[in-house]
Formats: sequence, C-alpha cells, structure tokens
Amino acid sequence: MHGISGRAVLVTGASRGIGKATALAFAKVGDRVVVNHRDSRAEADEVVRSLPGSGHTAIQADLAIPESAAALVESTVAALGGLDVLVNNAGVSLPHDVAVDDFETWRAAWDRTLAVNLSGPAFVTYWAVQQMLKQGGGRIINISSRGAFRGEPGQPAYAATKAGLNAFGQSLALALGGRGIAVMTIAPGWVETEMAIAEMERPGGQEVLKQSPLGRMARPDEIAAAAVFLASPEAEFSTGAVLDINGASYLRT
Repeated sequence: MHGISGRAVLVTGASRGIGKATALAFAKVGDRVVVNHRDSRAEADEVVRSLPGSGHTAIQADLAIPESAAALVESTVAALGGLDVLVNNAGVSLPHDVAVDDFETWRAAWDRTLAVNLSGPAFVTYWAVQQMLKQGGGRIINISSRGAFRGEPGQPAYAATKAGLNAFGQSLALALGGRGIAVMTIAPGWVETEMAIAEMERPGGQEVLKQSPLGRMARPDEIAAAAVFLASPEAEFSTGAVLDINGASYLRT
C-alpha cells in the first residue's frame, strides 16, 4: 500500500452526497480517485473536474450486477495503476411498509435494496480484495447507518442491509487483518444530502434536527474526514470497528 498520499482510491456512488465529499477529501490529501456512478454520468464528470490534483476519472457500473462490479475494479486498476482504498458508499433507501404494501411491491423494494446495499458492496469487495492481496495490503471502508442498530420501520430492508454490511466488514477484518487489509465501517445518522433535505421538507420533517443535541444533521465532509482517517496507516488497529457519527442522536452500548 502506498503512503498517506498518492494512493489509488475507489469511491462507489460518488456523484453526490457522502460519496462526492469523500472523493474530494481523498483528492485533497493527494490521492487519485475513481468516481463511480450508476446512471449519473454528467454529475460524476463534474465531480471529477472539481477534484484537486490529477489522475481522477469517472467509471460507470451497476454494482448489483456481479459482472459490472468486477469490471469496475478492473477498470479502476487500469486507470489508477492499482487499488489501495475502497469506499463502499453506494446505496439506496426505498420505502416499503410491511403493514400497507402489497407483497409484490414490498418484495420489489426489498430485493432492490439488498442487491444495491449488500450484494453490491460484497461483489466489489471480492474483486478489490484480490487486487489488494497482490499489492500486499489495502483499506476497505464501508458506509453503513445508525439504522442498523435502531431499526427503520418504514424501510426494513435498509436497516437489514446496513446491519449486514456491519457484520460483513467485521468478518473481513478478521479474515484479512493478517494479510495487510484493514476493514472499517462508518455508521452515520442523518447527513445533509439531497435525500435528507427532501425528507426535511415533508410535514414534520424538521423534527429530524431535534434528534441530536447539536440541533443539526452531519455534513457530508464530516463523514468524508472519518473515511480518510480510517484509511490512514495510523488507523490500522481500528480494523473491525464500526464508528458512529450521528451527533449523539442514537447511543448504543
């Protein structure tokens, strides 16, 4: 693995929100970044243009398709000359009420959420690990959610996939720690993204701000800063950790 700067970094779902901020944070410390997107080419290209430094590129891939996930890693290695850091950020949050929806509607949301939020990161991670093993090490950072711990009654698949992502990361931390690959997870609460802002505009949405004693949501750059730290050599002994960044809106013991 390269030093603190000049690393090859892949951020999934990086055309907006947390992914965009994370791509910027890694670029600011001198890393070269692949901005992955599924169907947001214009936005991804704009993110690439906004990044400091050089060597950045946007690569399209639907991570729920195994072949597409493998091709993403292959293209990343070709573009950057390797892969030192993978940030599994891409995800969806689809409402599906078990007490209201008909089964086919409910199942469709369930299947899509599992495909994007859990299978997708697993597919990308598999191929990333193969590359990192060749290089002698690397970092994998998963973006989870406080919903993994507190539950999400209106979107149970979201909570289930994030809980699964936590366990997946911890399993890989045990499996790969002796081979130079550290795996950590960040579990944010509400973050100022397009999705969160839309939620706040709904009736009663401002109540979200009262969940934290800080009276606000997290900024995307706060999540990004944690990702950069966890990818650093100094954070190696944090492998297996799940870091809560939710402004004390949910405290677990």
